Amino acid sequence: MDYFALYMFATVCLVLLAGFPVAFSLAGTALAFALLGYQLDIFDEAFLLALPNRLFGIMGNQILVAVPLFVFMGVMLEKSKVAENLLESMAGLFGSLRGGLGISVTLVGMLLAASTGIVGATVVTMGLLSLPVMMRRGYDPSIATGTICASGTLGQIIPPSIVLVLLGDVLSSAYQQAQLDMGIFSPETISVGDLFAGALIPGLLLVGLYLIYIISMAIIKPNSMPAIPREETEINIPKLLNGLIPPLLLIFSVLGSIMAGIATPTEAASVGAVGAMLLALSQKQLNFKLLKEVTQSTTLVTSMVFMILIGASVFSLVFRGFEGDELVQDLLSDLPGGVFSAMLIVMLIMFLLGFVLDFIEITFVVVPIVGPVLLAMGIDPVWLGIMIAINLQTSFLTPPFGFALFYLRGVAPKTISTMQIYKGVMPFIIIQLIALAAIAYWPGLATWLPELVYSD
Repeated sequence: MDYFALYMFATVCLVLLAGFPVAFSLAGTALAFALLGYQLDIFDEAFLLALPNRLFGIMGNQILVAVPLFVFMGVMLEKSKVAENLLESMAGLFGSLRGGLGISVTLVGMLLAASTGIVGATVVTMGLLSLPVMMRRGYDPSIATGTICASGTLGQIIPPSIVLVLLGDVLSSAYQQAQLDMGIFSPETISVGDLFAGALIPGLLLVGLYLIYIISMAIIKPNSMPAIPREETEINIPKLLNGLIPPLLLIFSVLGSIMAGIATPTEAASVGAVGAMLLALSQKQLNFKLLKEVTQSTTLVTSMVFMILIGASVFSLVFRGFEGDELVQDLLSDLPGGVFSAMLIVMLIMFLLGFVLDFIEITFVVVPIVGPVLLAMGIDPVWLGIMIAINLQTSFLTPPFGFALFYLRGVAPKTISTMQIYKGVMPFIIIQLIALAAIAYWPGLATWLPELVYSD
């Protein structure tokens, strides 16, 4: 019975693989094991009495109010042709260069990631807009699809990312719990703003590495990334500025207000939501029909997030009732190699779970279990958050189960094979691993900016 908590974890993974809804799988499996444990007299039902307080805490959590606002901002920008205008502007600027369309897609993916923070939306949007253009211009299908998938997943790491908002909330609780377990009764806290600041340099590092790869391939294999004839890429300065400046202003207003301490993430998210509406209005796209579609999409995504959070709360309570947190702590603490081995094992487990679970489930289920243990070992919470985000981003790119691959496969023409998509993302996976290793070796890449911005 010592490993009952791990049996429950394995069972929920099997139930999810069977295709059952995530939120109900988490809660249903946990309640079934709780009932079984109660019958076997190895589970104290008092743990479930804490559930109402957990739910009330979720309802009153100010940080989580940012989630529907950031989702609204992202969906509004996705549906208001901002991406289309950006891509046309960038293609006009870089299209006459070999690999210019690849550069444009990467830069637009970066801006969309910073604007929407939603991976699926970015990959699908870029796939629908840029893939037909790249194919028509003679791009190698593998390079085209790999570039789109990789740039689409930047929404995992470039702030303001939904992933970082949720991670920030969960890691803050885990960090406080770790300090209390260590006997520190006036614990320090971390904020979503810390993670936003910590993600900036790693995010830009990834973009830079992507661009270096694309430019290198354009030099090594010029026929795989032909240039657009110069006469077809006339640069229209007013159009370029009109496509580029509004999204940049929106990004700077959201991130700048958080990092300058003017606004909390929730307040900045409301600025972003209103700014996205003004952007759609300036593009003459805002109308009642669009607003209704955006509101419905936001409601669906937000409901999904919070239902999963409630299911994960039930799961974590039952997991603790079976002393699963102590079991995980013992397993990780007893590993040879100490902190390095513990971190490596956790990263590997999360990477593999990224094949079957979305970032929301991993954030709400796995991080509360392993987070306090790792943080009690002295790991910096901001560094841990950035490592988790980039690790999951890599997992979502990795064949055969990467979510980004499924998103692109759904909108790519049938003339492009699945194997071509897999082949295209492999160099970007190597780039992700290089970035992950660099941040592991030089933690300052993630921790220097938050210390600089938020130092007293």
